[in-house]
Amino acid sequence: MRSTYPAAVYLCLRDGDDILLLRRAGTGYRDGELAVPAGHIEVGESATQALLRETREEILVELAPDDVRMALVQHGRADGETYIDFFFTAERGDARPAIGEPDKCSELLWARVDRLPDDVVPAVRHAIEAIGRGETYTEFGWQ
Repeated sequence: MRSTYPAAVYLCLRDGDDILLLRRAGTGYRDGELAVPAGHIEVGESATQALLRETREEILVELAPDDVRMALVQHGRADGETYIDFFFTAERGDARPAIGEPDKCSELLWARVDRLPDDVVPAVRHAIEAIGRGETYTEFGWQ
């Protein structure tokens, strides 16, 4: 039997040594914990197109394809789901992120990438740390 997995995109928006985090709220998944802007790839979208759309929707930042860099692919299992996750990086530049979906996010904050808060979603923490080590592929949650 051939497996198919949902795919998601994540943005590690950097400002020097800081990374933008958002506090999840009202989604039913890890509410109250911190993550980076993210979302599912929709039918007919490339990973880059999904990332640019999610960035616009979640943090009201317009990025161009040339603004982002694929940093890491993570094959993960968490909370009963298996995903293929694509983590991109971008520099903040002049962007002024703001909450674009107040029904899904209660707070935006900047944190030192080498001193992440304790309540970052574990799979997201794992990926951010892997990117910091220069890895381009990692696995999370497999025995």
